[in-house]
Amino acid sequence: MKLLLDTCVLLWWLNNSDRLGTKIINTINNSNNQAYVSSASIWEIYIKQAAGKLTIDGNLIGTLETLDIKPLPIMLEHGKIAAELPSIHRDPFDRMLIAQASAEKMTIVTADRRIQQYPVSTLEVR
Repeated sequence: MKLLLDTCVLLWWLNNSDRLGTKIINTINNSNNQAYVSSASIWEIYIKQAAGKLTIDGNLIGTLETLDIKPLPIMLEHGKIAAELPSIHRDPFDRMLIAQASAEKMTIVTADRRIQQYPVSTLEVR
């Protein structure tokens, strides 16, 4: 299964947060699955860091490579799909994740119930 980690899930994963729970941790660690992070999530993290709302220690991109979390670039089709989504969710970063997961047949790992209202595969973090 191809897993697209929501930004919060990515941050919890990197910080070994117990918010993920055993099921999510085991799913991400399962060698039959591949975890991905969207370019939109990296952009969102660095925007929040620049605004002083978030602190990232070390080399985020290097850490992702070490953990074998694959990058998911934003493609032209993703932008089109994101723009056509119903207005359930207004956050442009999350809308991009929904579009990417839809286009690339991925499962979004998320705690955001608004994302779960879209016709996209999700794995809920409780």
